Amino acid sequence: MEVQETRVQTDRVLTIPNILSMARLVGVPLFLWLILWPEFGGPKSDGWALLILALSGVTDYLDGKLARHWNQVSNLGRLLDPAADRLYILSTLVGLTWRGILPWWITGVLLARDLMLLVMVGILRRHGYPPPQVNFLGKAATFNLMYAFPLLLLSDGSGWLQSLAAIFGWAFAGWGTTLYWWAGVLYVVQVRRLVRADAAAD
Repeated sequence: MEVQETRVQTDRVLTIPNILSMARLVGVPLFLWLILWPEFGGPKSDGWALLILALSGVTDYLDGKLARHWNQVSNLGRLLDPAADRLYILSTLVGLTWRGILPWWITGVLLARDLMLLVMVGILRRHGYPPPQVNFLGKAATFNLMYAFPLLLLSDGSGWLQSLAAIFGWAFAGWGTTLYWWAGVLYVVQVRRLVRADAAAD
């Protein structure tokens, strides 16, 4: 994460990039319901859940690309895009942990990082700084986790495909968790420098 201001190019709400981001948000509860359905006596619907997650990844790429290409970067879009990322990660963590696919300690590690960043965002706001933008390291962490979770979901079963999915899924999960915390620590360092600079200026 890095503290920087992205130039807002439009105040419009109903732009194609924003609609794509809204569609991603609408898919979050459906995705979580499909993952948890077997836990409540329903059929296993992991294939549909994976399809929604794949569509989310496509729209995640498109909304940012189109917003920049069509000069439709907006304040709403800056909020919706990272919110959708976080909600998909959170819903996947809840679903996979509930089903016993993901151990509790990994869920705790990832949620602790997000809690730490929420505290840092509060500190930034008190000092008059805008919400942070996701930098390359943060995007790389999200990219790895968004590959890890579908693979781990696919690994829930027996067979060579499930075994292969487990190997790659845990590899992506390890890389993603490490990068997730690395980006978070760098963000804390940046916030600390900003706070110290403000204190020195006073």
